[in-house]
Amino acid sequence: MEIRLLRYVVTLAEELHFGRAAERHHISQQPFGQYIRRLEREVGASLFERTSRRVTPTPAGVRLVAEARVLLDAVDQLAEHARSAGAGRDERTLRLGVLGFGAGHRWDDLREALNVQVPGLRIDHVDLDWATQHRAVLDHTVDAGIMWHAGPVDGLRSDVVLSSPRVAVVPARSLLADATSLTMDDVADGPWLATPPLSPVMREWLGPAAESGPNAPVVRQPAAVPTAVATSGYIALAHEVARDFYPRPDVRFVPLEEEAPQIAVVTRADDERPTIAALRQAAHFARGGTVPPLPVAEKGRRRNG
Repeated sequence: MEIRLLRYVVTLAEELHFGRAAERHHISQQPFGQYIRRLEREVGASLFERTSRRVTPTPAGVRLVAEARVLLDAVDQLAEHARSAGAGRDERTLRLGVLGFGAGHRWDDLREALNVQVPGLRIDHVDLDWATQHRAVLDHTVDAGIMWHAGPVDGLRSDVVLSSPRVAVVPARSLLADATSLTMDDVADGPWLATPPLSPVMREWLGPAAESGPNAPVVRQPAAVPTAVATSGYIALAHEVARDFYPRPDVRFVPLEEEAPQIAVVTRADDERPTIAALRQAAHFARGGTVPPLPVAEKGRRRNG
């Protein structure tokens, strides 16, 4: 059960209106309603009575909301303690979580733009996987992450670094391997590799690929996909950039006629530390924006040199 779903149900109990509750979390009403129904499935009970005129909590909903408030208070206190503990952290070190190939070919631009703003910054690398990528940022395991941008997530801000066309990763021996391009209808039946439990936004990104085939091997990171495809005969989705970073002679990366997904620098929405602001600006530069300004002291050194 995700913490954010508990926040959604508490907000709905306060607003008694799906539209207003969804607006408070900066998402549209339709996915908000889907999240509420998902939570109801998880607890095995209806939490709200819905009519065309009103929304009211059921007895089960009243109990869950009361318990959720206690739990959320405890979570918020833990987060506040973590923020307080992090307030004195060394601003010259950035703990950066990275999913797969991260910023891909934009790594050099991103690092250069970041070093211009924060000279001498040390970057500690932390591996992320699909199941933990958002949670690692939210719970302060990392200061920021570079990950697949599948949609908005409560409490997080995403600054897009690049867009990369979607591809189907298929065995070279597959009948799909010789196609110049495919559609999702062509590959809808898979069979797909399995993934760990995913957030709703990631499941939406994967679409049919979120429904794994029977006895499919579980992959947790993009780097593991080609080897799993080659050895199992199952297929998977990936970004086209993966072709350059994870090539295998027994695997093909076939273009999909779908909207190009994005890679983003993801930070906590309420994190306004200078290093995080510099990282966001570096993401803008790496995507093709204006060059970040030099720090004042650095400008002086450049002129004098």
